[in-house]
Amino acid sequence: MTVSKAQQKAVAKYMKNNYDEIKIRVEKGGKNAIKSAADKANESVNAYIKKAVIRQIKADTGEDVEL
Repeated sequence: MTVSKAQQKAVAKYMKNNYDEIKIRVEKGGKNAIKSAADKANESVNAYIKKAVIRQIKADTGEDVEL
């Protein structure tokens, strides 16, 4: 299924207006380790990392956050 330029532009605008982006850097091989763990948990890499961050914030601060 082909996506039109207008659709791509609309999605990009939506993402820009509704989401923040964070870029992380890991040692070589780290990306594959995270992807493998996420696959085993049957989650996307994004969902897996968000869950890990939420757990760490809870452990550090006691706060429940929604990301």
